Parts: sequence; structure tokens; C-alpha cells
Amino acid sequence: MRWSELCFAHWPAEPSTVAKWLPPGVELDTYEGSAWVGVVPFLMSDVAPRCCPAVPGISRFPELNVRTYVSVGGKPGVWFFSLDAASRFAVRLARTTFHLPYMDAKMNIHNVEDGAIEYQSRRTHRGEATANFSARYKARGDYAIASPGSFEHWLTARYCLYSASPDGRVYRGEINHPPWELAQADYEQHDNSMGQALGFDFDREPHVLVAKSIDVRAWLITGCPRVATS
Repeated sequence: MRWSELCFAHWPAEPSTVAKWLPPGVELDTYEGSAWVGVVPFLMSDVAPRCCPAVPGISRFPELNVRTYVSVGGKPGVWFFSLDAASRFAVRLARTTFHLPYMDAKMNIHNVEDGAIEYQSRRTHRGEATANFSARYKARGDYAIASPGSFEHWLTARYCLYSASPDGRVYRGEINHPPWELAQADYEQHDNSMGQALGFDFDREPHVLVAKSIDVRAWLITGCPRVATS
């Protein structure tokens, strides 16, 4: 698949506020004592199994995720609180196959002449809390690969995702792509209730990066060792 028009907007949060939403066996990662929750809008395209062509109408759609950073068995990765997408097929496939909380949404991406991206999303998934996002973002300055040890590297250099099945089993999905090329960004937020149901405050000024387009490979999830409970 290919990810483009991507923005990383992050807010600090109290670790206890974030960790309470994680299942047993998934450990919250923090940076200098703070948890970080991200809202990441982007465009998915060329989505297809390996050696198969992309299918028009299915393989290209906007996606918006709310995420934090975790480790399982010492391996760092991403935990998704929600993944809104403008593809009913992708939503249902991912919920079933990857145990990820994908949700239906009405979404729009508009490329402005000055190079900015205008992105709007309105969740429409039946039985889920309303959540909206509307923002404009644009690269400011040069793109570069984040240095190991930097905050930007900590946020973005994560090559697996974690999810959990209804019975509490934790799964890992491996992801592979070249290092992100990132730039600081101008960011104007008009609406963001993506974390409201979880108690996350996205009204403050975020840390924002934009990324160049990138090609990504993903693998099916595999079960992590179960955590012993007393």
C-alpha cells in the first residue's frame, strides 16, 4: 500500500489517562515521563495483497487514526484507539481480520494550491460515539529523516501494531517501510473531537509533523504470548 498526505499531530497526556484503555500485556511507552496520543490523517492507496493489482473503488480511501505508543515483550509498536475510514469494505475486513477498531466515516481530502492539505472527517459508524476532525496542514521547511534518539524518531520509527480480540488475546502485526521523511508543519485545527469519548484533550497546541509519501508492506497478525494472571 501507499500512504500519502500524512500528518502526525500529537498531544501529551498523563500516563494513567492513557494506560487505563490498554489491555493486560500491553505496556504504555512514555517519553520523558509523558504519554503521547496522536491523531494521524492520511490517504491510503494501492492497497492490495502482494502480487495482486489494486482494485478501483476499494484500494484507495482516506483514513484517520487515533493512536498511542506501547510495547509488548519489549518490542515497541503502535496501539490504535480508533481508525476511521471512508471504505465500508476496508472497515469490515480490518475489524474481522486484524481485530482493529475501524469505523465508518464520511471523509474528504482537498489539496490546496499553496501545497496545504485540507482534511475533514465525520464518523458515521452505527453504535459508536460521534467524532469529527477538520484541519489544514502544510510542510514548513525541509524534509529529513529523524535522528535515532530524537522525539520525532520515538514517535514514528515503529514497525508493528498491536490489537486485541474480544477475548483479550493480544496480537502483533508487522509493518515494513523506509524511514519517514518528516518536516515541521503549519497546522490549523477547526474541529477535533476524536478523543472526546476517551477523555483525551486535543484542544491544546499539538506537536505536528508532515511526511512524504511512503510505500508500506504489512503482514497478517500473529498472537503474542498470553500474560499470566493470578
